[in-house]
Formats: sequence, C-alpha cells, structure tokens
Amino acid sequence: MAAIIFKCPNCGGDLRFHPEMQNFKCEYCLSEFSRDQMEKDVSQQTEETIPTDELQASEKPESSAVFYSCPSCGAEIVTDETTAATFCYYCHNPVVLSGRMEGKYHPDGVLPFTIDREKAMEIFDQWIGKKKYIPEAFYSSEQVEKLTGVYFPYWLYGCEIEGKLEAEGKKYKTWTEGNVRLTRTEEYEICREGTMEVDHVARNALSKANRKLVEGVMPFDMEKMQPFQMEYLSGFLAEKRDMEQDRFAAALEEEIRQFAESSIREGLSRYDSVQIRSKDMRIGNPKWNYALMPVWTLTYRDKRTDKVYYFACNGQTGKVCGELPVDSKRLARLFLSVFAPLFAVLLVVGYFL
Repeated sequence: MAAIIFKCPNCGGDLRFHPEMQNFKCEYCLSEFSRDQMEKDVSQQTEETIPTDELQASEKPESSAVFYSCPSCGAEIVTDETTAATFCYYCHNPVVLSGRMEGKYHPDGVLPFTIDREKAMEIFDQWIGKKKYIPEAFYSSEQVEKLTGVYFPYWLYGCEIEGKLEAEGKKYKTWTEGNVRLTRTEEYEICREGTMEVDHVARNALSKANRKLVEGVMPFDMEKMQPFQMEYLSGFLAEKRDMEQDRFAAALEEEIRQFAESSIREGLSRYDSVQIRSKDMRIGNPKWNYALMPVWTLTYRDKRTDKVYYFACNGQTGKVCGELPVDSKRLARLFLSVFAPLFAVLLVVGYFL
C-alpha cells in the first residue's frame, strides 16, 4: 500500500488540482503544470510504501480504521477502509492512498472538479440566504470551513434495448339520428418496435454515503469524463466503492425496461381503448463503468435531535440539494411577535361581542 504526495519539481511544495484552471498548481511557488506534464514527470510523486506486515498490524477490523504515515511529515493518518484521498491533519498536505485505486478498484474514468472551493462557498451563501429560521450554527464560519470537495464512486450502466409491442386499439364515434343513438367502432392492429441506446445511468457505489446527497446533485455532464489519473485526487477527499454492480443490476434493468415500454407506448393515447397482446423489452450489450464524480459537501449534526443535515453541490454543474435544520427558538419568537398579539386582539374583540 502506498501513500503519495505529488511534489512540485521547482520547489518541492505540494501540488493540487485546481478546478477553475483545470491544471495542477503548487501552493508555494505558484508554478502551474498541465495534465500532460504531470503524466510525463513521474518523479513528481513522493511515495512511501508501507510493508504488508506493518499495514496489517495497523488495521483495526473492529473499527474499520487503517493507519498510514504521512510521506511529508511522518505523522499518523487515520482513514477508514474506503477512503482513497485525504489530508494530513498536521502538515495539511494532500495525501493520495494509491493502493485504494488499484486492480479492480481502479476507476475507468473521473469527472474533474470544475467548481473550486471559493465558488462553492459563493453558491452556499446564495442558497442559505434564501432560507429562513436556520440555526446560526449551521452557517457559522467555523461550520462553513468544513465544506469539503469529495470524489464519490458511482457505477455507470449502459446497454441497448430492443422493444416490441403488439396490441389492438379501438376508436369509438357516437352520434344520434332521430331517436336512435348510434356507435361506430374502428379497430386497429398496432405493432410498435424500436431500439434504444442507454448510457451513463449512474448509481451510488458507496454504502456509507447519504443517498439523497449523492443522487440529489445528479445529473453530471458525462461528455466531460476523463481517463482516471491519481493526480486529479490531490487536494480533495476521495472514496472508493464498496458496492458491486450486481447489487443494482436487476432493479436497474427493470427500470430501463419500464422506461422503454413507456416510450414505445407514446401515441397510444389517441385510441379510446388499447388491449396489449404481447410485449418484449430485451436488453443486450450491457456494460458497466466505474467512475469518480465531484461533489462539495457540508454536513451538520443537530445536537438536540442527533440528526445529520447536509448541503451538497455538484462540483461540475453547481446543482444544489440539501436538508436543513429548523431553529425552534426562532420559530417560537416569530409566534410570540406575530401570532400572540393577534390572538390577544381576537380575545378582546370576542369579549366585547
């Protein structure tokens, strides 16, 4: 297992991926490096390999915690089993745990952050500014500093689906001649078929992730997908998957079949009645891809209820979702200032009446 820090070849400072510039920048001498330069200069990687016996001794199965030594300062870094990129709490250097993204866990692609932390903070301020009766602790400077960019793991599913539907449709026309009411029935043989390409259907692949958080910020622009490189993780947190595609396959295929059937049924509403004789939605050429996608996250635990609330921002498109706490004291003050006087006036009026 290896812990890696990407070093600046000019001054030795740590390199981080900058979403706004879409390149890698040294935090100290401000040198900038393109992706091609990062690929060519492998000597920029400072790597510490932890012996297998030492790694096994430092793992604690009962807590799922794993311990590493920071390649920069030697301090102990504590992560859980799915963390693939983090920060050293002492020297604050970004650390990439390369072994977490190797073998079958090596992602096929990554969507790099295009929204940096400053822009994410601006989006958060605009979003929270439209909300009322939120506890001040949720947007205090100390709390907002916890806003973190995270690469979450997703499975991406694609396939080709061939659909065929056969049915009988009927149209009725009714009119009156004298005292007689007449109805004409027109019968139609319906046969519809077609092929649909389905691609990039995303599913969260991390069991500990808040599903509302990671799915609420979708969709992502999959056309911007890049081949995976470890360098993209520098400066962010990253998680590896702990759920395999067979966990979603059956439900996902059924969802796609229903969508295909719904699409092929379009236009049938022009018939007054439709009787389905047969239908077949056949999936072929299924393919799965494993990708990391960017999300800015902020969580808040309400000490009174112990419930966790969150703010999430798509690190590529800026789409926001969240679940906010309500400050009961502020609501009580609102009631006392508005409804209590009104209630008193109604009591007085009622007394005189």
